[in-house]
Amino acid sequence: MDVPLTSKEVITQIQQLQNEGNSLRKKEIKKLYPDLMRSALYYYPSWQQAIEESNVS
Repeated sequence: MDVPLTSKEVITQIQQLQNEGNSLRKKEIKKLYPDLMRSALYYYPSWQQAIEESNVS
């Protein structure tokens, strides 16, 4: 499977989207940032888990 981002890049992008006030709804991310979603689901069991991990970092 082609994974465009590292796990660290996934967390960084999620944090950046949060800081800019963007929606983190799964449907919107999947549509607007497909590489981010694909990579997040490769490294984490769910999109929600990736968001939680980004809040811990």
